[in-house]
Amino acid sequence: MNITRNKRIKIEKYFKATFNNYFTKAFFFLLFTFILSLNSLAQPTIYTVANAHAHNDYLHAIPFHTAYNAGFKSIEADVYPVNGILLVAHNKSAIQSQRSLKNLYTGPLLMEMMKNPKRKVNLLIDVKENYKESLKLLIQDLKPLKKYLYTDKNKNNPLTILISGERPPPVEYKNYPKYIFFDDDLKLFHSPKEWKRVGLVSLSFQRYSYWNGEGTITNKDKNILTQVIDSVHQAGKPIRFWAAPDNENSWNLQMKLGVDLIGTDKIEKFADYLKAKDSGIQ
Repeated sequence: MNITRNKRIKIEKYFKATFNNYFTKAFFFLLFTFILSLNSLAQPTIYTVANAHAHNDYLHAIPFHTAYNAGFKSIEADVYPVNGILLVAHNKSAIQSQRSLKNLYTGPLLMEMMKNPKRKVNLLIDVKENYKESLKLLIQDLKPLKKYLYTDKNKNNPLTILISGERPPPVEYKNYPKYIFFDDDLKLFHSPKEWKRVGLVSLSFQRYSYWNGEGTITNKDKNILTQVIDSVHQAGKPIRFWAAPDNENSWNLQMKLGVDLIGTDKIEKFADYLKAKDSGIQ
């Protein structure tokens, strides 16, 4: 994949003039990975519930099943390692011994995979602390699901595991099984081999825009978001934003800009919105 000198200079000038130091670093990291990438990732042309991400899914009255039954492809769970068990909670004060990752997610996933082994699912594990212990316990929890786990050599397998939150540094990715992929925030440099272990790029919406989802986003913010999204796609990765406004106006903007996974806390409402949009009602 080639990039012309004039185009590269034009893009670099745009980012230097628009972004602060963090954004400039992120751009040059993406430019590096873009040059190394053999294939850019095309943005979605048709959005369905397969483009939906259940943010903090465990806070719903019925974790996992509500999002899964709505057709969501991506489901998120925050975990803490406690006495040899991964427990699901947003913070330590909310930890309950019966709310383990196995009880709420990997167990139900196994049952669903046995019934429908072709259904694609991303399980995004947000590690809250002690990634070494957490990933050790996660590997144990995933053993019954091993034959369903996606790897670069088993791309037809339906279940993709992504690690977010407190992650190992990229240089340590090689120490983990090939079915473990990592969510990235563009803060650390990756070698080409390490970049292959990145399965998703997740960025804070508020780093790029303070738009609250009401009215129309400014052209400046829209252009910044477009450049970021396009650069991530050129580096061959899908993208999602966290802390984005969670309403129809925001969902519609993210789709227009080509965001791959759209996060929401409003599972039923977002599913209905997508289905209505797909059917031409909206």
